[in-house]
Amino acid sequence: MRRLAARGAAGDAGEAAAPAADRTDCARGRGRSPWRLIDLCAIWDSGVVLPAADWKGPSSGVAGRRLNKAEVLSSVQKAQFQRLEAARLRGPGSRERGPVLRMAGQQPPPGVLAALLLCLLSLGGAIEIPMDLSQPPTITKQSVKDHIVDPRDNILIECEAKGNPAPSFHWTRNSRFFNIAKDPRVSMRRRSGTLVIDFRSGGRPEEYEGEYQCFARNKFGTALSNRIRLQVSKSPLWPKENLDPVVVQEGAPLTLQCNPPPGLPSPVIFWMSSSMEPITQDKRVSQGHNGDLYFSSVMLPDMQTDYSCNARFHFTHTIQQKNAFTLKVLTNHPYNDSSLRNHPDMYSARGVAERTPSFMYPQGTASSQMVLRGMDLLLECIASGVPTPDIAWYKKGGDLPSDKAKFENFNKALRITNVSEEDSGEYFCLASNKMGSIRHTISVRVKAAPYWLDEPKNLILAPGEDGRLVCRASGNPKPTVQWMVNGEPLQSAPPNPNREVAGDTIIFRDTQISSRAVYQCNTSNEHGYLLANAFVSVLDVPPRMLSPRNQLIRVILYNRTRLDCPFFGSPIPTLRWFKNGQGSNLDGGNYHVYENGSLEIKMTRKEDQGIYTCVATNILGKAENQVHLEVKDPTRIYRMPEDQVAKRGTTVQLECRVKHDPSLKLTVSWLKDDEPLYVGNRMKKEDESLTIFGVAERDQGSYTCIASTELDQDLAKAYLTVLGRPDRPRDLELTDLAERSVRLTWIPGDDNNSPITDYVVQFEEDQFQPGVWHDHSKFPGSVNSAILHLSPYVNYQFRVIAVNEVGSSHPSLPSERYRTSGAPPESNPADVKGEGTRKNNMEITWTPMNATSAFGPNLRYIVKWRRRETREAWSNVTVWGSRHVVGQTPVYVPYEIRVQAENDFGKGPEPDTVIGYSGEDLPSAPRRFRVRQPNLEMIHLEWDHPEHPNGILTGYTLKYVAFNGTKVGKQIVENFSPNQTKFTMQRADPVSRYRFTLSARTQVGSGEAATEESPAPPNEAYTNNQADIATQGWFIGLMCAIALLVLILLIVCFIKRSRGGKYPVREKKDVPLGPEDPKEEDGSFDYSDEDNKPLQGSQTSLDGTIKQQESDDSLVDYGEGGEGQFNEDGSFIGQYTVKKDKEETEGNESSEATSPVNAIYSLA
Repeated sequence: MRRLAARGAAGDAGEAAAPAADRTDCARGRGRSPWRLIDLCAIWDSGVVLPAADWKGPSSGVAGRRLNKAEVLSSVQKAQFQRLEAARLRGPGSRERGPVLRMAGQQPPPGVLAALLLCLLSLGGAIEIPMDLSQPPTITKQSVKDHIVDPRDNILIECEAKGNPAPSFHWTRNSRFFNIAKDPRVSMRRRSGTLVIDFRSGGRPEEYEGEYQCFARNKFGTALSNRIRLQVSKSPLWPKENLDPVVVQEGAPLTLQCNPPPGLPSPVIFWMSSSMEPITQDKRVSQGHNGDLYFSSVMLPDMQTDYSCNARFHFTHTIQQKNAFTLKVLTNHPYNDSSLRNHPDMYSARGVAERTPSFMYPQGTASSQMVLRGMDLLLECIASGVPTPDIAWYKKGGDLPSDKAKFENFNKALRITNVSEEDSGEYFCLASNKMGSIRHTISVRVKAAPYWLDEPKNLILAPGEDGRLVCRASGNPKPTVQWMVNGEPLQSAPPNPNREVAGDTIIFRDTQISSRAVYQCNTSNEHGYLLANAFVSVLDVPPRMLSPRNQLIRVILYNRTRLDCPFFGSPIPTLRWFKNGQGSNLDGGNYHVYENGSLEIKMTRKEDQGIYTCVATNILGKAENQVHLEVKDPTRIYRMPEDQVAKRGTTVQLECRVKHDPSLKLTVSWLKDDEPLYVGNRMKKEDESLTIFGVAERDQGSYTCIASTELDQDLAKAYLTVLGRPDRPRDLELTDLAERSVRLTWIPGDDNNSPITDYVVQFEEDQFQPGVWHDHSKFPGSVNSAILHLSPYVNYQFRVIAVNEVGSSHPSLPSERYRTSGAPPESNPADVKGEGTRKNNMEITWTPMNATSAFGPNLRYIVKWRRRETREAWSNVTVWGSRHVVGQTPVYVPYEIRVQAENDFGKGPEPDTVIGYSGEDLPSAPRRFRVRQPNLEMIHLEWDHPEHPNGILTGYTLKYVAFNGTKVGKQIVENFSPNQTKFTMQRADPVSRYRFTLSARTQVGSGEAATEESPAPPNEAYTNNQADIATQGWFIGLMCAIALLVLILLIVCFIKRSRGGKYPVREKKDVPLGPEDPKEEDGSFDYSDEDNKPLQGSQTSLDGTIKQQESDDSLVDYGEGGEGQFNEDGSFIGQYTVKKDKEETEGNESSEATSPVNAIYSLA
């Protein structure tokens, strides 16, 4: 953060609160007087440089502190001011300079310096008389001494003057009276002496060339203008000429002369081709100050264009072109070979002999030059030589004036601005190259046209007072002084006993009213002249106030303040100050009264507010005026913007918080780089901050916050640094050319505040991939030259990219091309593969070699292959692309493959052998597919790899579906890795069965599938039928009928038992009874209470049938279809039939239902 400690206090002397009073002053004729001009000199006030005149800031129009003449004038002006004070000639007050600027190291703006200079000139200028009083004429405006006019316009020769009464005007031309009335083209403006020569009706402007002088006269004297030399601008045509081609040996020096036609003023010279393309200039080829074009040494490329001298004339705005020169360069190398242009010793490579320097301009070893004081000195040295010489400048016996000296035209010219006498002496230029050096000495003499030491000023005296006019000037040679009165030589004027001439001074004693006149001082030497007018006025005037009455002046607390009370009178009045009507005169302590009557308050405090009265008195009377003083709080920025560093695209906020006097209107404005800031769409200006969105490179710079009131201002400055991508490198150059390397050199671009970290060098070749850039190498950001290793047979072109933390620059412009010689390949293609695209082929592919590995023209590939682990011969073919297909191959057989690069220079190294495979096919089914069901909750699957994989197995696909009778579930698919041969699944329920399909996969697809089903769980038929029958109506009816029959059966059994007991049947059976048969020891059945129990082991199946389970003694197991019979005595005569069906136990069929009717019949 840069704090500008400068704080404005334009109110030090106050702000005129009544602008109407200013307009009144103008209405009285004083608006353009130096009094008003002096008021405008309050531009360097209390350490603040207020904005320039064209800045519409709040400080414009603010009355600042008065300048103390004794503080700001030169010693001569001080002496004159003291003499004026001694003569008690009251002049109007003027602004005080105030404290030295606290802006360290900063200069005021040019407009401020100009205004300050104008202020100082006005302070040291003529004493002003109010325009309502009688006074001699004074010249206020005139044309320059050398007045050049445009022949296409009317001629205007200015001359304006003031006086009371108003002066009349007449002119002389070439020292003779110029009768305006006799020339109808010439007129004089009303209330002015300005001449207007009108050519609308014809006439030649050249007829009016000459020396003109204006005379302004009234009854109190005559004032003269300078002698004005009128010249008409000329732009003559170039003479026609035929120019033969200029023949020159390569390496020789050459000067193409321009010789422009003499113009007025001199034209501006520049060189272009006949097609209006500018001629590129450098230290080898450049234009001299005289307009000639100098070649330190001619090279073959110089004849690729022609050379035409052009002259631009200022007034006519025309450009004239001379016929073009053409060059014919004789050379030992007629071809413009790029390799020679970049050769480290280009001149010897092209057969150009190296030469020591010699001067083309100026000639010889010494010359001299004269320059006038205040002008610019231009010294020039142009040398030839091979290589092109470097120029250095020195001053004998001292150093070059660093503050005024600057080098131009590639150090071939030295310019020293605003020359003074101490710049005279001997200067020499040194031209040197590796062959030697020479020097040329230039002796500089500084002469001077006359310049003022003491310019005569207007003299205002009261009757009987004494005074003097001083006209003192210097120059080289010393100027002479001539006095005139009212335009006539003083010697020719009537004698005046009250006047005495003493060289450059006229002394007046006991002046009277008859002494009023206008005196002219003319001082001249061979280089020019100075003419000054100064009048002597004798007045008897009582005191009068010149400023508006009852002014309100507002000032800033703690500032030094000066209250002026401009007045006039003759004799000079005395002035006293009073505050708030108090009787004591203010002088001493915090107050100080200057001899000119101004009251200074050294440090303004709040208690200094009040009404101040100034009283002017002389022998003719007195006058008074009042000034109202108000003291205001200063404006201060208490939170200032700070220096910031931001990346491009981010948001930045600059704070500016202000305290000020609440009775004053505050305005906050911003400057960027000391210019008013344009707040666009990306900026937001608020009362206490400035926000910049999306910061760009153009936003970098200094930002000044200006907090202003109508009395003062405070400034604070901060610098915004924008980190941007670096600028592109430039001026790429190839040197140290070799077969396999080259040195690349570049000039770094601006890093845009973020240091360059890397340089990326890219290349492009025009054979394999023209227009495509590839990264070549990367270098640290600290280097700008690098050796690049190159490949054979590549036509290289390079460019460089700079990288910093923000990003990468745009690529540089490409270098010139450089081709390396060819060689056999040093490598073979990479990524060689052999893969089948069909089951009976193999496609061999590889990555083609790029331009940097081809090493020669016609790059091709020798492809070899054979089956692995066989002794068959290699098959081979030459391929230009990057693939080859081998046909009629067995399915998935390994092959040995080799690919070797070859170009016109030979073959590459022996290639490595790569194993590839022919095409794949579908695999056979997995072997030994097994399904095990250890329990009702899970199923285990196992399998072996296919016997014929026919390729690389990519995995297995298992598809399975649950089914239960006629119902089938959703198919589920599982994919396994090629190494997996087991799988366990959880059953969804304990009764469903599963059907499994397993197949192997290659990249061709899935092969033959193996199918298996899970074992049937117990009671499957019963489970299946129960689900289908239990809910049917007929089944419910049937069950009811069966229940009824069982009831009947029980009743019959009970009856039979009551008849008899036991039935011997053992001897009737063919099949022995089982161990569970209920029987007596004697082998007969016993229908006991057990027989009255319900049938054991039966249940209703899913389909509504009754399935016998584990009882071996049920009636169902005896006979088929109820064929067993009882005899008359009730014994059972049928055979035991135990029906066991393996398929039924596996659940494939339902068990046959036992007929209860048969049982009843048998029991009956």
